[in-house]
Order: sequence, then structure tokens, then C-alpha cells
Amino acid sequence: MATVAGVSLTWYTWLEQGRKITASTQVIDALARALRLDPVQHRQLRRLAGLADPVVPARLDEELSRLRRLVDAMSPAPAAVHDGCFDFVVWNDAFALVRTDPAALAPGRRNLLWWMYTDERNRAVMRNWEAAARALLSQFRVLVGNNPGDPRLTRLVSELSADSPEFRAWWSEYPLQDFRPSVIGIDHPEVGRIDLELFQLRVVENPELLLVVQLPATEDDRARISARLDA
Repeated sequence: MATVAGVSLTWYTWLEQGRKITASTQVIDALARALRLDPVQHRQLRRLAGLADPVVPARLDEELSRLRRLVDAMSPAPAAVHDGCFDFVVWNDAFALVRTDPAALAPGRRNLLWWMYTDERNRAVMRNWEAAARALLSQFRVLVGNNPGDPRLTRLVSELSADSPEFRAWWSEYPLQDFRPSVIGIDHPEVGRIDLELFQLRVVENPELLLVVQLPATEDDRARISARLDA
């Protein structure tokens, strides 16, 4: 098996013994294929090597259908799912109403960072835009650091740096921060003033996907969103 996977017998023996070794994603994935591991075993092998979980592909139409049902069930809380570059994957009507309709964004710009940093309407309705934008950038910095050389992320950094003075300035500060629970305030022209509590969750069968739920902070906030959705 070591030969089939392209690794030395000594390295393979050390892996079996649980010794601390350095291995690339390519080597571990090749070993998983050679051993014909199932998805659960493959994930465990990655974790033993200190690597991120593998993305388990699903039929795209089936996966999107499941995610749409999930975010729709969360209404009236605005909810959206993002991929590994923060592109919008699916969202519910509450998100389209209260925050933005990603379908209306320009192709190639249906992305959480693009929207946060270049959408003037979003900036105008957020009561503390800078804090939210900085927090998102810090989280994005961690993502880029965990995926060095990823061409999509590299291009995103380059293009946002060219288009957004704030992104360019704050990126050079090397902010690093994982997600922290927070409440954001919105002065919506139709819904009114609302507060939304942020939650982030990973989709187990595809850990690259990030579910972001913006839960109405009070019953009044929930009622205002519900009333507008029913109008």
C-alpha cells in the first residue's frame, strides 16, 4: 500500500504507530485512495495527520435542495449559506428582504466580502458597519492563512484591495480573529430598526459550507420582519 500511495514504508509504519509526522494533503488523500477508505475513515486519517476534513461531494442539485429547505425553515430569521470563498450559495426570502438579494448582485460579485465592502446601501443601513466589516476581514484572514496559495482566495484579496480602500488598509494590518457571536443593528427603510444576533455553523457533510443565521434579537424584531414578509 505504501508503494501504491507513493510514500516510503518507513513513513507508512510511523503513521500506523501514531508518530508525529508531516504530511501534505495530497499524500494523505493518495493513501486514503490506496487503502480504499470510506468517507468517515478518510476524515479520521486527515485528522490524525493534522489536516482539515475532506470535502465530501454530493450531487449538486440534491445538496442545494437540502440547503434551500434548511434556510427557508429558518424564516423569519435571515439565513444564507456561503462556500469556501464566502460566495453566496443559497439564501432565504428573509435574507433577500432584510439584507440583500444575492441574485441581484453582479455576476462574480455574489460574495459576502464584496457585498460588505462595496455595497453602499448595506453600509448605509448598518449602524456599526466598520466593526462588522473588520470582524469579517479578520475571519477571512484566518481562512486565507489556512489555505495558502488558493487561487480563488488570492484573486479575491487582489480585487478587493484594488476596489475597496478600507479593505486594502485593514488587510495590511494582518488582523486575525475567528468568528465571535455579536449583534448587528440595521436601520431598514421598509422593515424599520432591527437587531440581529449572528450565528455561524458548518455543514458536516461538506465542512467548506458555512451557514450564517441572523436571528431577530427580540420578539419585536421578529414581528417586524414577519409582517414585511407577509405584506
